[in-house]
Amino acid sequence: MVTWNVATADPPDDVTTLLHLNSPKSPDLYVIGLQEVYSGPLRFVSDAVFDDPWSYLFMSLLAPQKYIKVSSIRMQGLLLLFFSKLEHVPFIRDVQATYTRTGLFGYWGNKGGVSIRLSFYGHTLCFLNCHLAAHMNYASERVDEFEYIMDMQSFDCKRAPTIVDHRLVFWFGDLNFRIQDHGMHFVRTCIDKQNYSLLWSKDQLIMMKQKEQVLQEFEEGPLDFQPTYKKHHHKNHESYSLFSLLTVCCICFYLYLFPTLQTLQHMLRKMYETPLVRLRAEGDWSADIDAMVVYSPLQPFPSSTWDWIGLYKVGFSSVSDYITYAWVKDDEVAFNEEVIQVYVSKEEIPVQGGDCVLCYYCNALKCIIGISEPFQVMNWK
Repeated sequence: MVTWNVATADPPDDVTTLLHLNSPKSPDLYVIGLQEVYSGPLRFVSDAVFDDPWSYLFMSLLAPQKYIKVSSIRMQGLLLLFFSKLEHVPFIRDVQATYTRTGLFGYWGNKGGVSIRLSFYGHTLCFLNCHLAAHMNYASERVDEFEYIMDMQSFDCKRAPTIVDHRLVFWFGDLNFRIQDHGMHFVRTCIDKQNYSLLWSKDQLIMMKQKEQVLQEFEEGPLDFQPTYKKHHHKNHESYSLFSLLTVCCICFYLYLFPTLQTLQHMLRKMYETPLVRLRAEGDWSADIDAMVVYSPLQPFPSSTWDWIGLYKVGFSSVSDYITYAWVKDDEVAFNEEVIQVYVSKEEIPVQGGDCVLCYYCNALKCIIGISEPFQVMNWK
């Protein structure tokens, strides 16, 4: 998990170190929360049509590592990205995203929260990226904003209609809680001597947690690293916190303008190990002959006329990164209870060929529920 107030800056050239891509063990999921993504009029219009530069950076870097962007949501300067290893994608279901504005009486998205919820191997997870009110004297207002976000956000899901109904909730972002009442000399001395525990008693988030029930439901990791502060506000200390419901190893961040990554290791027993659909490419595929997809429902699922099967290059970056697609019901040519065939026109198959996979997208669940083994599309000349 990454939280980063990027302060309207353009993306750096490389975030390999930030994402620990050279580590021997790669994570199953990446959840990236950004605050203050540049949202000027021209940029925001273009971002609404195309992926914003930050999303493009992470997608282009993670796709070759076999991660795809499963979901994302943006509200003005707040951006939340959810990536998964390809092998887990068919087991991520009921994906929904929403946002809540709190800045300028709720009419402007400069402050607030964006969230993504989903079912992961049967466990309900919710990720909430917030940017709360600034300034030292607004600790109570920050809690009020958080409670407002929690109250306002709801999901079309019987198992978990609100944020707190989820099995695990991860709350992170630029929460803006400060260290108050300590003089600068004392704070610097604590930092130099690494006596961070002496600062805890004046940490606003810790103090608010003692009297606010909604905060007591969350657990915070050890504060075993130094705080930093805005250079132009020498008495204000930024606190960027990562909170988690229940017993997950997590951490509270005191960082400003620097990205922070926290690796969370939580063992979740898989409640199912079989995808909802198994599919494969029938016969040879090339641009000179019509092709056929064969799929088999392995479990009941809410199929509809809006379901489709996409053809993707191996190493694709997101659900929308398909080469072509076929509507499952419209292009169905033969079926029985166990095997269904779907037609793909040769005009839709890439002439240049390459290694590809097929993905079944379920519109009701808003996710991919089956992925084929890789196969070769022949280069046709």
